[in-house]
Amino acid sequence: MRQEETGYSVLVYTRRPVPGEYPAGLAQSVHLACSEDGVRFRPLNENYGVVFASGSVRADDTIRPRGVREPLVFHIGERRYGIRALPVNEDGSPDEEMAGKALYWTTEDFIRFREEAPTDVPGDGGFGVSIFTLESGETVVGSIVSVDEERYRRMKRYWSRVFHCSVSVPETVRADSPEALAEVKAVLSYSDGSRALRRVAWDSSAVDFGRSGTYEVSGTVRSIRFPFPLAEGYGDPVILSWEGRKYYIATNDNTNDIGLYVREAATVEELFAKGITEHLILGEDEARNLRQTFWAPEFHLIGGELYILFAVSGRIWGPQCHMMRLKKGGSITDPGSWTDPVRVQRRDGSWLSEDGITLDMTYLKAGGRSYVVWSYRRHIGTPMDTGSMLYIAETDETAPWKLTSDPVLLTRPLYGWENVDGTINNEGPYSFQADGRVYLTYSGGSANAYTYVLGLLTANAGDDLLDTASWEKSGHPVLSYYSVEGEYGPGHNSFFTDEDGNLMIAYHGETGIREHLRCVGIRRVHFDAERRPRFDLSADRDLDPALEKVSTKVIVP
Repeated sequence: MRQEETGYSVLVYTRRPVPGEYPAGLAQSVHLACSEDGVRFRPLNENYGVVFASGSVRADDTIRPRGVREPLVFHIGERRYGIRALPVNEDGSPDEEMAGKALYWTTEDFIRFREEAPTDVPGDGGFGVSIFTLESGETVVGSIVSVDEERYRRMKRYWSRVFHCSVSVPETVRADSPEALAEVKAVLSYSDGSRALRRVAWDSSAVDFGRSGTYEVSGTVRSIRFPFPLAEGYGDPVILSWEGRKYYIATNDNTNDIGLYVREAATVEELFAKGITEHLILGEDEARNLRQTFWAPEFHLIGGELYILFAVSGRIWGPQCHMMRLKKGGSITDPGSWTDPVRVQRRDGSWLSEDGITLDMTYLKAGGRSYVVWSYRRHIGTPMDTGSMLYIAETDETAPWKLTSDPVLLTRPLYGWENVDGTINNEGPYSFQADGRVYLTYSGGSANAYTYVLGLLTANAGDDLLDTASWEKSGHPVLSYYSVEGEYGPGHNSFFTDEDGNLMIAYHGETGIREHLRCVGIRRVHFDAERRPRFDLSADRDLDPALEKVSTKVIVP
């Protein structure tokens, strides 16, 4: 089928690397653009790559990054498509390890891609791709293929930003009190067909709930709007609701990452009020060999007990995972209410690592089983650097600092977006569960620069999470500096639920592409029409301020 037969076409292409703005690890990937006339091509996914080549692991356990050039797209029968591309090194030179071979993916919808066995390269060494011009004027190298309208519309919707486009409330409601009226919510509709419920601040001052009748009332849809940045000089933020109060903990770059500090307030907004007190609950302590890199503290309720999981180093640099528990009846902000930190052990009683660093440990419970996930790295800063890798193990919630299974490797930074300019990072895991699925986010790229991104692993909650076959890894990041205007390097996140039941994401990022000061951000997680969690709805795309006013008629019986 020729693309002229339908008018709908897909362009697959690579971009030219721009050091410091869009480096080779990102540019040398397969990008998508769409067209309805075969002439004007609109980039999808905000012109960020969607299919990345997987690097290889050398015999010495280091990673060899890999990119692509000259992607060729073609039909496979009537319902499938193939993409072949030439493998290249990070500097763009031919990949001698794969001489004479092409990387190969297949897809049915240009949404999910399956990596196939490499194929042979034609005798002339190329695929005959062409130069195309995007709507922005940028020239790219690639090829096009025709698609049917249904596939085209779904692909375009999937890879485009979601934004709020309308709001509705019932035309009439029956309510006998302000409290009953407060339960009437607005339905927010989005560009992809998805919806969300939102509370409304109804003005019921003109309603006499003691007298039957019909009354006109107006209201304002509740806006979930947190400015970015919320707090400067913090990474890896976590927010906890505990006994009617809110608590905030993070890596404190303002103290050179020394000490664990907690904020307490009545609301999340108040946690970031100017001048709020920070309580030091664990400081530098020579006697306990707590000296540096107080990294990535996380609150977790495990077996009914509140713990903080974090990493710390002694006199010699080398962070290792630790835990400490809140004593019965203790106060979170009181240092004396916490037990002494204990270092995490393997099931045989040995330390979690004897030959590398461990950090960013998180906890999750699924299918009645308790797990911890953490980042592990060897030979950091040397030519033998393995990069940071995520491991998972089972643990007993009565003694979570001691594993009950051997560690299992979940993921390592083989894609270009995880390994940008030698950053080689898989770190910062954190999970939530919805619709019977476990969603485990993690971070790749540079932890305090614009290339930091979120990756995503998913599994069925009832499956054996120690079985790597249970997990599906996204081939592209789910949040990057291309996702929300003015936010760079978003990553190392956590999740919490607000007072209205909305799932929220807290993360750190920077305010400019050249900035390195980590700052805190918060926004709502949205589930799109594919039931995919979206972490990229800015406040205005979540709720259009022009549509926040609503009205209804209240019938008082």
